[in-house]
Amino acid sequence: MRNQPQKRPFPLGITVATPGAVALLQKTLLDPGHLLSRHACGDWGDLCDEDRALNEAALAEGGRLMSVYQISGQDTVWVITEADHSATTILLPDEY
Repeated sequence: MRNQPQKRPFPLGITVATPGAVALLQKTLLDPGHLLSRHACGDWGDLCDEDRALNEAALAEGGRLMSVYQISGQDTVWVITEADHSATTILLPDEY
């Protein structure tokens, strides 16, 4: 049940990516739309159980949502949707 996405997507708002995330996605030929789709459907990627529970609570009660995706080897991308769902950002951990 760990990676079982929810069935109904939540709104992402405006989607943006930081320069580092754009460079990594281009280098790895990964479509950012794929990550956004996974995130919007509740596939939180490589989050720990505690953060997964926080996301599930945020879906029910409102709050910020975060996904973590291991891209290649040691490269990781975060996807964060603001609590009001006005914006979703793809970024590298060191750009937070």
